[in-house]
Amino acid sequence: MSLFLFLILVALVLGIIGFAVHGLFYLLVIGAFVLLADLVYAGVRFRRGGRRHRISR
Repeated sequence: MSLFLFLILVALVLGIIGFAVHGLFYLLVIGAFVLLADLVYAGVRFRRGGRRHRISR
């Protein structure tokens, strides 16, 4: 969970810097890709999360 939040923070910072600083639009694009990759990672991780905690008898 902390990796997910850290990547969200990195994407936000890159997006803000890329938007605010003239000539660093590529940072906004990189921030968007990091955010998208983070959401895919979270979706895969949370979808598989229920199967791992089975109680074996």
